[in-house]
Amino acid sequence: MDTQTSSQSTISLPDQIGLIVLEDCFHFPGCYLPLYIFEQRYRLMLEHALSGSRMFAVGTTIDGKLLPVTTAGLIRASKKRPDGTSHVMLYGVSRVCYTGWVQEKPFRIATIEPVKTVTQTSEERLHEMKERALELLPSPTEAGEGIKKLHSLLAQVDCPETVCDILTFHFVRNAEAAGKVLTEGRLEDRYNALLHELQMLQSPDRET
Repeated sequence: MDTQTSSQSTISLPDQIGLIVLEDCFHFPGCYLPLYIFEQRYRLMLEHALSGSRMFAVGTTIDGKLLPVTTAGLIRASKKRPDGTSHVMLYGVSRVCYTGWVQEKPFRIATIEPVKTVTQTSEERLHEMKERALELLPSPTEAGEGIKKLHSLLAQVDCPETVCDILTFHFVRNAEAAGKVLTEGRLEDRYNALLHELQMLQSPDRET
C-alpha cells in the first residue's frame, strides 16, 4: 500500500503562486536557487510575491511544454539594484502541482496544491538507495573538496527524499531525467532516475 513520506515542509503554502517560466531550469525542495530578475513582467511578479506570501515558483518548460509540477519557493533574500533588476535567493519548500490559472499576463499566477510523495518499498530499501547514490558521487580528487563536504552532510540526513532532491539539483543535467525526478510521485522511481544519471557520470566513455 502507498504511504506518504514524512518530509513535507512545515511552511504554509499559499493557495496561489506567481511563476517565472524558464526552459530546463529545475528547482527542488530543500535547495537554494539564485535568480537574476530583469524582465519587467517578472519584476512585477517579484513585487507581488514580496507584498504577500514571499513565495513564487519556477515553472519549468522542456521543449516549450510546461511541466505540471514545480517547487514552491520562499524568498530568503532579495536585493534590488538601482536599475530595477534584482538578485533573489529562492529556497525550495514543497512540490506542488497546478490546479488552475488565475492570470497569464503580465505574469502567470496559478492555483496550486501540494504533491504527495508515495512509496511502495520498505524504508530499509529507500535508505539503501540513498547510500548507493552517495557512493556514486564523483570523488573529491575529481570534483574538489566540496563533494566531500556535501557527502558528509547528506550522510547525516535521515530523509531519503531530501537527499534525492538535493543530489538531483546538484548533479543531474539531463533535462528529461531531472523532469522525471521533479514530477514523479513515487520516491523509488525518482531514485531510479537519479541513480542512472549518477552511474552515467561514473562511466569512462560518457558523453562530454
